[in-house]
Amino acid sequence: MKNIIDFRSDTVTKPSKKMKKFMFKAPLGDDVYKEDPSVNKLEKTMKKMAKKEAALFVSSGTLSNLLALLSHCKRGDEYICGQDAHIYKYEAGGGAVVGSIQPQPIEFEENATLDINKIKEKIKPDDAHFAKTKLLCLENTHHGQSLSLDYIKEVSAFAKENKLLLHLDGARIFNALIEEDLQLDEICEHFDSISICLSKGLGTPAGSILLGSKKFIKKAIKYRKMLGGGMRQAGILAAAGIYALKYNMQGLEKDHLKASLLSKELNKLKDIEVLSHHTNMIFIKVKNEDLLKKYLKENDILVGGSYNKLRLVCHRDISQEDIDKTIEVFKAF
Repeated sequence: MKNIIDFRSDTVTKPSKKMKKFMFKAPLGDDVYKEDPSVNKLEKTMKKMAKKEAALFVSSGTLSNLLALLSHCKRGDEYICGQDAHIYKYEAGGGAVVGSIQPQPIEFEENATLDINKIKEKIKPDDAHFAKTKLLCLENTHHGQSLSLDYIKEVSAFAKENKLLLHLDGARIFNALIEEDLQLDEICEHFDSISICLSKGLGTPAGSILLGSKKFIKKAIKYRKMLGGGMRQAGILAAAGIYALKYNMQGLEKDHLKASLLSKELNKLKDIEVLSHHTNMIFIKVKNEDLLKKYLKENDILVGGSYNKLRLVCHRDISQEDIDKTIEVFKAF
């Protein structure tokens, strides 16, 4: 079987043989009745790590973020987020379509933060003309960039001062923890809700965790059911999350090192501009983008992105040999 080196995303990771074996041995029950022991164990593990009251296992990060919007906001409310945030740009407008919740995007700063003064400008007055600004959403990591704990604390204080709830799309929060040398609870304590994806760098086939208060998760369970997200013997997927938290966390740092090496070597090539490199992500710019993508594909290498901004994401299914080959193929091109 041909070896495809796939840099398009860390979502392309596949469960290892050991993970699949662990999954098929998982004890199962009906999760809608809260009777699946594997789901219950995963949720208990995650809420303990985050030091939150409750956790909910769902099928995807998109669903997890949508449940957060629906559980925090009413019809006609508004949430503030980044212009290129996943919750706004890449989730099919779910908050607006399903919940009639108005998005108010603002541009990200170069360091992946949202400027607090710009956020303040977008908070609507208490006036019949406006939607009620209810929620502020951050993303960690964004384009591979992690948020500092100092910034998170500052935004949290600002949100409380302005009576805003605070949600974190932490799809790649474990990458951020490595970059910032933090524990999960050190970040999560500053947010009212957190969405964490298990199917990216951790390599599970599917699944995300939503964290928050018991009252918040009780609402989210109802909306999950309404949206068709109630799963029955979901423990076979939850078991992959249990395995990943125990055995795959250490692999994330290796992904960062592989990305660092690849970025360093690409930066030496005169026809390539490395726009940014953070954690496991590299963004590059080339003049002949289509020709490069075609040449890479002919050599069994896939990359993502377009419009003069290609993205290469390192993950556990990309070996050191794959990195070495990729460097040589780029040089040959």
